[in-house]
Amino acid sequence: MISKISAATRICGLIGDPVEHSISPAMHNAAFKKAGLDYVYLPFRVTAKNLPGAIAGLKSLDLRGINVTIPHKVAVIPLLDEMEPIAEKIGAVNTIVNDNGHLKGYNTDAAGFLKSLSAKDIDPSGKRIVILGAGGVSRAVSFMLAEQGAEIEILNRSQEMEWAQKLAANISRYSKNKTRAMELNETNLQQALKHADILVNATSVGMSPDTDRTLVPQELLDPGMVVFDVIYNPEKTKLLEDAGKAGAIVIGGLDMLVWQGALAFELWTGVKAPVDTMKNTVVQLLKKAALI
Repeated sequence: MISKISAATRICGLIGDPVEHSISPAMHNAAFKKAGLDYVYLPFRVTAKNLPGAIAGLKSLDLRGINVTIPHKVAVIPLLDEMEPIAEKIGAVNTIVNDNGHLKGYNTDAAGFLKSLSAKDIDPSGKRIVILGAGGVSRAVSFMLAEQGAEIEILNRSQEMEWAQKLAANISRYSKNKTRAMELNETNLQQALKHADILVNATSVGMSPDTDRTLVPQELLDPGMVVFDVIYNPEKTKLLEDAGKAGAIVIGGLDMLVWQGALAFELWTGVKAPVDTMKNTVVQLLKKAALI
């Protein structure tokens, strides 16, 4: 077990604006300690104006790698030397690895979502999937599912239908299966869920403090469905509670949060991530904050 920071300690971190409330430092530092690695993870508030300097500093200071959060996931791309293919398709990066000054970008949000499914022995290949929302999380999830050969329908509110249509068109360029975009209303939702294998809520509806909200009436959920809510606060949203009562398989955003962190951990260290330690740390932290 590493007990103190020294000149040999490898540094990882998080850049974004804001970063003050991130749970990533606690999660990663617990994982480094559990694995006995001489690493430390620090949050760095970086404004949009200072992003180029921060990325240059990543090389100059020889940080091993960083996570990237709002608002830099897209803006950071031109500052990198290389990107993994799925991150390039998604057009967003949340993890950077520094190999002797060569910066490679990854999207472990997308891979973390897929890992959450596989951990429950769910293969999305060929499945019919309904995704609610067309923001950044929806984009990462949609491209990853399309790569697995899923058939995707994206439902989004009428005020932002252009986002959903552009996302569906971009995914269709890479996928053998056509991706459709529709307005999120009761009629379209009912029709889409009739034949859906997996439902993904990629919106913020149901997030604390509005925990009594859901976009999906319980009567539209059935036992043959997998319901995935990307929200992790609360750990079990109203959508997941309703889905569980309907007999569906439910997966919460906490799993995705932990897996995206675990995959970043492995990219930086080359060591298998202590996933249970990371999840327990997050759960305890959220309980302490009286969030779940």
